[in-house]
Amino acid sequence: MAKITFHQPDGSLDVVEPPPGTSIMRAALGHPVKGIIGECGGNLMCATCHVFVREEFVDGLPPISEDEEDMLECTSEPRDERRSRLTCKILADVDFDLVEVDIPRTQTF
Repeated sequence: MAKITFHQPDGSLDVVEPPPGTSIMRAALGHPVKGIIGECGGNLMCATCHVFVREEFVDGLPPISEDEEDMLECTSEPRDERRSRLTCKILADVDFDLVEVDIPRTQTF
């Protein structure tokens, strides 16, 4: 089973083990992880599920699609060219078995 660790800006952690095929966004919303809003429901239309993937996990994820690339220009916190991803487009046990992400401070209001 996949495991996701969400690092909050205050240093606290949320660890979620979602069922296979679950997006990181859906896993966060189901547990509820502060800072993952998912306003558009995972339709790649809002960027409220933006995270910074921890460096050691970046290369293990699939490439960013052109649509995700465009939406990353709309994040509440400035994009990191290498680490920024939208969690609605990354699936447990399909795209990763283990991943750690940092929640943007601007999403934890």
